[in-house]
Amino acid sequence: MLKPSGVITLEFHHLQNLIDRNQFDTISHERYSYFSFFIVERILASHGLTVFDVEELATHGGSLRVYARHAEDVSKGVTPKVSELRKRERTAGLMKTEKYFMFSEKVKKTKRSILDLLIKLKRNRKSIVGYGAHAEAHTLLNYCCIRSDFLEYTVDRNPNKQGRFIAGVRIPIFHPDRIEETKPDYVVVLPWNIKNEIMNQLSYIGRWGGKFILLIPKTKMYNAEGVEVLFEDSYKEVN
Repeated sequence: MLKPSGVITLEFHHLQNLIDRNQFDTISHERYSYFSFFIVERILASHGLTVFDVEELATHGGSLRVYARHAEDVSKGVTPKVSELRKRERTAGLMKTEKYFMFSEKVKKTKRSILDLLIKLKRNRKSIVGYGAHAEAHTLLNYCCIRSDFLEYTVDRNPNKQGRFIAGVRIPIFHPDRIEETKPDYVVVLPWNIKNEIMNQLSYIGRWGGKFILLIPKTKMYNAEGVEVLFEDSYKEVN
């Protein structure tokens, strides 16, 4: 379908970012394949196409946009960014199975860390809710076995999701106004890629001392102003 002088442009979540930044919640039924730059080059080459340029984007936690042409179309020279990214992926170990086994262990460690935090907070009688009911939230909450005993509910601005449940873990989904009505101690920001936007929208939780929790790529806690704070302040035992 591509004209002799035509260009194919592809954009996809970069596998190296998914692994190195621990973005395992982006793995879902909606996405059947996860590509490294090296693999995309091989797939295109098998169809007589050559990648001649690549851009690194912030989209979706770190994406690649590649530009490909017919191999015989020498009018478009290959930029240095192509070999640089190929070399970086090789150095990162993406061509070795050990890289993927290590990722598996890192994901398990993250799950234990998340559950450890939530258990400590619930033992201290803290109320915890979530923000977001997107596909990534379903992956994360189901993998970590987080149900309504940990997360009382979640909210989402999409009216089609309100009044329903997170599949599998059965966490109810409400309108964001629910947060101001119930005044939870903690709001778990599930869409980590837009955490700043959400924290700005919900900065009013500071009126009752509420804080934010980020689970991915690493468990972190923030005050209502979006400044990271220590977990230990929330672990004080309640008599």
